[in-house]
Amino acid sequence: MKLTGAQILMEILKEEGVDTIFGFPGGAVIDLYDELMRSGLRHLLVRHEQGAVHAADGYARASGKVGVCLVTSGPGATNTVTGIATAYADSIPLVIITGQVPTQLIGNDAFQEVDIVGITRPCTKHNYLVSRVEDLARVLKEAFYIARSGRPGPVLVDIPKNVGAATTDYKPIEPVNIKSYKPTYLPNIKQIHKAVELIKGAKQPVIFAGGGVILSKASGELTTLARTLQIPVTTSLMGLGAFPGDDPLWLGMLGMHGTYRANMTISHSDLLIAVGVRFDDRVTGKTDCFACNAKIVHIDIDPTSIRKNIAVAVPVVGDCKNSLMEINRVVAERQLEQLNAQHAEWLTQIETWRKEHRLAYQQQDVIKPQYVVEKLYELTRGEAIITTEVGQNQMWAAQFYHFKRPQQWITSGGLGTMGFGLPAAIGAQVAFPEATVVDIAGDGSIQMNIQEMATAVQYGLPVKIVILNNRCLGMVRQWQQLFYDKRYSHTLMEHAPDFVKLAEAFGASGLRAVHPDEVETVLAKGLATAGPVIMEFLVDNEECVYPMVPAGKPITDMLLV
Repeated sequence: MKLTGAQILMEILKEEGVDTIFGFPGGAVIDLYDELMRSGLRHLLVRHEQGAVHAADGYARASGKVGVCLVTSGPGATNTVTGIATAYADSIPLVIITGQVPTQLIGNDAFQEVDIVGITRPCTKHNYLVSRVEDLARVLKEAFYIARSGRPGPVLVDIPKNVGAATTDYKPIEPVNIKSYKPTYLPNIKQIHKAVELIKGAKQPVIFAGGGVILSKASGELTTLARTLQIPVTTSLMGLGAFPGDDPLWLGMLGMHGTYRANMTISHSDLLIAVGVRFDDRVTGKTDCFACNAKIVHIDIDPTSIRKNIAVAVPVVGDCKNSLMEINRVVAERQLEQLNAQHAEWLTQIETWRKEHRLAYQQQDVIKPQYVVEKLYELTRGEAIITTEVGQNQMWAAQFYHFKRPQQWITSGGLGTMGFGLPAAIGAQVAFPEATVVDIAGDGSIQMNIQEMATAVQYGLPVKIVILNNRCLGMVRQWQQLFYDKRYSHTLMEHAPDFVKLAEAFGASGLRAVHPDEVETVLAKGLATAGPVIMEFLVDNEECVYPMVPAGKPITDMLLV
């Protein structure tokens, strides 16, 4: 059957189970958009191409599916780069389809021509320039396969205008088989037994879980291992939700702004079981002092992540879910659940650390941002999907909203992209229309993609935005306060919009709390209001995120409240 390149694109999208595309049209993709009208696929028109990628990213993180966005050539394509790099840093499966000038004009400095394949090569898992319509179906199938398999990531497909308009014979593509790309899903059983032997001998073990646990849907296996052997659990920022935040074995987040008990537990452990993590510098602090008394088991599907930053005793290359299933199987076969008794003294010590230094703040006459997050947690019963911007707002959300399940926490971890939270919330809301989706934001970061309020209003997406307005770029200001003698160089936001009026200008609802006794009322009203809502809270502009580990210091060297 003869199909155009545009028709082939729509066929492949349907074959891959795509139901939603986020995008922004332009001349180079006009044929693709013309066909999109007849495809039956849902398309959300964003207001900026960066917003399209972040929305597809939020959709992917919330749903576990591959997110898809479609943009035009030149500036349309380059506007996606920050979103692509964000997804790449956090291993999120996306397919980004960009338009390109006709093949005969490539290299001629044509209008809106840019080498987007070259630009995105460092921040995509793979990318393609399709020069022949005959190759389009194969390339698209490979793109989805690569994006979702192994360690997931974004894949870009650049389609010249004439390729989208050209016709060719189309036949369904056989299952993808790329000879040079064979991810290792099943772990080496010898390595599993070595790991279990270390677990058997440990008196002070701890599990450290990361985003890989969520991506591989291994939360259940992780929880089983922890509860069976009574091993405490901490996570990275990206791993929040991999283990229930209300479980007695939960230590809280690890690292620069982690809890006192998590950092102390890691530092005094004799065995660290690391699952789906890459030992980011925000987690380890000074690497020479990180878990220096522990033997380390590191499980990851990406062999390049193992031993990259931290030396390990037992490397296990494999899918996190499969690897943990094997460990649990061996533990059950050997009836090692009796080991949990030998961890009692260790758990008592951890409880002492918890009591000594809880996450704390003092609510006074001015609204404390931590109080807002705590009240949000109470009013939503911990069931909301939370997205965040980046900075202090992100850390307070991580510390004071206790996540019960995977895919409930959506944030930019590796790249730390301000402006991520609102479009990501839109994507998450599309994935789960009936869910409560809240973007916890700062007044600085929310302005970076505030135009996406129009998208939320146009499509009736009831996202709630909680702005912790401290009238400054809070995290940088905190560093200036603590380490730069309070020289606040360009971090004080001397002028900002009236966020309530801005919400109304977009056609949304706007609310504001100025005093602590207004916080609960505003949150309750905002959550109950139909449609998108901005809730602004004027918070203490000198409040800092604690604990805090200064850069280059061991994670035991915490600045505390």
